[in-house]
Amino acid sequence: MTASPPPEIGLIIVGDEILSGKRADKHLPKLIELLSARGLQLAWADYVGDSPERITQTLKRAFASQAIVFSCGGIGATPDDHTRQCAAKALGRELQLHPRAEALIRERMQDTAKEQGIPYEPDRPDNVHRLNMGVFPAGAEIIPNPYNKIPGFTVGDVHFVPGFPVMAWPMMEWVLDTKYPHLFRRDAYVEQSVIVFGSMEATLTPLMEQVEREHPQVKVFSLPSVDHPQYGRHIDLGVKGAPADVEPAYRALLDGLAQLKVKLGPELVRT
Repeated sequence: MTASPPPEIGLIIVGDEILSGKRADKHLPKLIELLSARGLQLAWADYVGDSPERITQTLKRAFASQAIVFSCGGIGATPDDHTRQCAAKALGRELQLHPRAEALIRERMQDTAKEQGIPYEPDRPDNVHRLNMGVFPAGAEIIPNPYNKIPGFTVGDVHFVPGFPVMAWPMMEWVLDTKYPHLFRRDAYVEQSVIVFGSMEATLTPLMEQVEREHPQVKVFSLPSVDHPQYGRHIDLGVKGAPADVEPAYRALLDGLAQLKVKLGPELVRT
């Protein structure tokens, strides 16, 4: 029996401020870094503004995808935060105050009052409002927040964290290390490629397709560049996958390039 392929990993970034350019997204490169350190790869990323309808549709696709998905942003309690409500709507579930989230938020409010030297007033309207940050779709699990205790939440394999990197990144790392260590493939993934000069991708495509047909366990990639500071105009052509699968596929790729009589440059290996 062949092992089933690992699930895809996706990322959703929520917020008008990203799409308007007021803030630059930092979550995409960071998640790629976190995944790479564990031998994993990001399969896709979606960006969506603060439209409840669009967020709901995006989350419906995420829940139906069977993928591991991280959603960053929009889980606060201000009028422009819609992610918690949209997640419940996408799932067809009610929103409920999570008891552990409530306890953590109350702890945070007590800590804040102590820091400010004022009494903690649990029934003060602003404190009551803060409890909305612990209102999640029914059945959700919490994601601990080491920065300020205000948790994120998980439903299935879709994980919701704040938009602030200082909170989101350790929370995403916690999710990976707690829920998915069985997927980690440290030292079990490699990319091997060669620099190709004086050729076009259209010329190389039949060879790429042939290698993928004959070696379905790997992926063939082609990264053209027109102004590389070292190699100038070239194509970085290679294969990626498990080392045992990459080796024969890469040999087949080199054999095909030899038959095409193209000029080759340095060979590159990335793990």
